[in-house]
Amino acid sequence: MGCALATGILLIGQGTHPERPPQPSAAQAFPSQSPTAPAPATAPAAAPPSTAPPSASASTPALPSPAEPETLRPLPPSDPVRLRIPAIGVDAPMTGLDLDAAGALQPPSADNPNLTGWYRGGASPGSSGTAIATGHVDTRSGPAVFFRLGALPKGSTVEVARADGSTAVFTVDAVEVYDKKAFPDDKVYGNTSGLPELRVITCGGGYTKPTGYLGNVVVYATLSGTE
Repeated sequence: MGCALATGILLIGQGTHPERPPQPSAAQAFPSQSPTAPAPATAPAAAPPSTAPPSASASTPALPSPAEPETLRPLPPSDPVRLRIPAIGVDAPMTGLDLDAAGALQPPSADNPNLTGWYRGGASPGSSGTAIATGHVDTRSGPAVFFRLGALPKGSTVEVARADGSTAVFTVDAVEVYDKKAFPDDKVYGNTSGLPELRVITCGGGYTKPTGYLGNVVVYATLSGTE
């Protein structure tokens, strides 16, 4: 059975094995907006008189300010060739994926359950924008490359080796699961950090034999380094 995403992207999960893939925990929920600190109910009490020693004289040289960290810049476009997620044992080759005549993303071949794909009509991982990587959660032969994707902890590392010899290193911000009928296109495919971002997507959210998987697991990750 197939597993569809909104905006025409299609992923496949066969669901023939007895073990159900792990799903994200509630603690990994991706917030819809940053929390805002409440205003204090009353005015703060007056501060006590200062007991700090007098400031240094004007002749005392000021200490230099610490150097600001270098801004992380996007990499130039380059095809990804391998994806590694050490926390869940993923080390997989990548292949480019295109849309079919109906506008759905063609899935990686099920002949190699360890194969992952990326949408080459969009951003390449590490370059400006949001890159999309996909893979099977299972095939008819059993668990596949992203079977444990739903159990990926926040803060984990996703490494994408690229054809130009560089490696884009991403840090996982959140892992969520969505019903395919309420898939949040803008949130998944948008870019909120201003840095290159990555989404790793597979099937999940429950399974029934007549309909297949009922939703999708989505990993949100942001570029945090290059090698």
